Amino acid sequence: MPPSLNSYESLVLKSALASRFLLVALVVLWRSLLDPYDTSATLNPNCLSSTSPSSSVDNLVLWPSLGSAIESNIVWDSVYYVRIAQCGYEYEQTYAFFPLLPFLMSVSSRTVLLPLVPVIGYRAVLGLSGYLISNIAFVFAAVYFYRLSVIILKDTKASLRASILFSFNPASIFYTSIYSESLYALFSIGGVYHWFSGAQSIAVLWLAVSGLARSNGMINAGYICFHTMLRAYEALIYKKRTSLALQVFAVGILHCLFIFIPFISFQAFGYYNMCHGHHFDDIRPWCRGRIPTMYNYIQDHYWGVGFLKYFHLKQMPNFLLASPILTLTVCSILTYARAWSKLLFSLGFQAALEEMSAEFLLRPVAYSREKTCSPDNVSSTDTGGGNK
Repeated sequence: MPPSLNSYESLVLKSALASRFLLVALVVLWRSLLDPYDTSATLNPNCLSSTSPSSSVDNLVLWPSLGSAIESNIVWDSVYYVRIAQCGYEYEQTYAFFPLLPFLMSVSSRTVLLPLVPVIGYRAVLGLSGYLISNIAFVFAAVYFYRLSVIILKDTKASLRASILFSFNPASIFYTSIYSESLYALFSIGGVYHWFSGAQSIAVLWLAVSGLARSNGMINAGYICFHTMLRAYEALIYKKRTSLALQVFAVGILHCLFIFIPFISFQAFGYYNMCHGHHFDDIRPWCRGRIPTMYNYIQDHYWGVGFLKYFHLKQMPNFLLASPILTLTVCSILTYARAWSKLLFSLGFQAALEEMSAEFLLRPVAYSREKTCSPDNVSSTDTGGGNK
C-alpha cells in the first residue's frame, strides 16, 4: 500500500528538519576550522538611542564564551538585522532591510528567550532568535511547498521529491542564516497555497505579510492579478456576464492593493523619519523626488543594485558558480514551452476551460521553486548586496 498523504507530509517535515540541523552543524564546523572571510561580526557600536537595551548587561553574563560563539556568526546582512532588532532604524542604509524579521527577533528576545539574556547576553539572544526564526520558518515553508506541489502536480510522489530537493537546495545557507529569505518563502508559498485552497482572505493576508519580510513581496500580487484576469475573461467571454467580470476585476484590484500596503507603509515610515521636520537643504536627495522612494535610492547608493547593474564581466565567477542551476532552469522552461506551447504563449486565455486549473496555471511555479533561486536575489548566488 502506498504511503498516505500524511506520511508523505511527515517525511517532508523530517527532511526539512534534518537539512536545517545539517546546515547548522556544517556552519559550526567550518567556523571552528577556518578563519571567517567576513569580519563584520565585531561591528557592534552602542545604540544611538538611550532607550535601547544597554550592551553593559553583556559584561555580566554567566556564559560569555557561548554568547561570543553565537555573536561570531552574526555576519553579512545578519549584522543589520540584529542591529535593527536591538536599536531600531538608526541610519539611512538600514531601511533596505524590511522589518518583519527584526521585529520578530526583538519580540522573541523580550519574551520567550528573555531568561537567556543573563546567561549569554542580549545581542547573542537576538542572534539566537534570528537563527531559530529563520530555520523554523523554513521548515513550515517546506511543508507548504509540499502541499502546494500536490495541488499543482496532482502527484504526491513528485511533490515529495520536489520538497526534499527544496529542503536540500544549493541556496540553503540563506534559509539557515539570520536572513529574511525563510520568512519570505513561508508567507509567499503559504499564501499561494491558501489562495488555491479557497481561503482567499487568508491568502491575501499572507502575501501582504511577505511584503514585510522582503521588498519583492509586492510581486506576489502577480498571482492574484493573473488569476483575476483569467476569471474576468471567463466571466466575460464564456459566461457573457459583464457585471460579474467587473465585480471580479474590482475585487482583484482591492486584493492587489492590500498586498502593496506593507511596502508603501514602510516607505512612508522611512520618509517621515528621514525627511519630515528637516530643513530642505539638509534632507537627503531622494526626499526631494517627485515620488520620494527611499528603497531604490538606498539600493543604488549603498549597494550598487539596480536594473541590469549586476551584469558585468567581473561577476562572471558568480555566474559560473550558478551555471548548473541556471542550466536546469532554462531546460525546465524549454521543456514546459514544448509541452504546453499553446497555454504558454496565450497566457492561458485561449486554453480550454478544463485547462484553466491550478495544475496548468501554476506548473511554472513548481519549476521556479525547484530551481531554489529566490527572485529577490540578484543572481543565483547572493554576494551580500541584493534586495533585502
